[in-house]
Amino acid sequence: MVKRTGTPQNVLTIHQILFICGLTLMIGLQKTILFFTRRPKLKGTAAFTSGIVLILLRWPLIGFLVELYGIFILFGDFFATIGNFAGNIPVVGPYIQKALFRASEASGGRKNAELPVLEDNSGPE
Repeated sequence: MVKRTGTPQNVLTIHQILFICGLTLMIGLQKTILFFTRRPKLKGTAAFTSGIVLILLRWPLIGFLVELYGIFILFGDFFATIGNFAGNIPVVGPYIQKALFRASEASGGRKNAELPVLEDNSGPE
């Protein structure tokens, strides 16, 4: 018999915490806040946050779907970049690349593609 170690709510909550911490560690706190609060990204931020709240209120399936929609809105414009990288994977790469390009087109293409990492041009020269 397999012992169950955690409920879906616990796993999804840990996932959310690690996702936000990892993003913050990669691009910095100020740029993370800037990314999530930009006007074109507010709809995705609201959906992502609502999904977290729904999961914490013990609605894991609906919360996960709402959170997934928020992630699609927030990061949908990066699917083409990921697709270019994934195209080099042997055997399955071209299929993954096609799917990610279609997802990128469905999310509106590259209209909000500026990376928060590249926005800061100030610094020592």
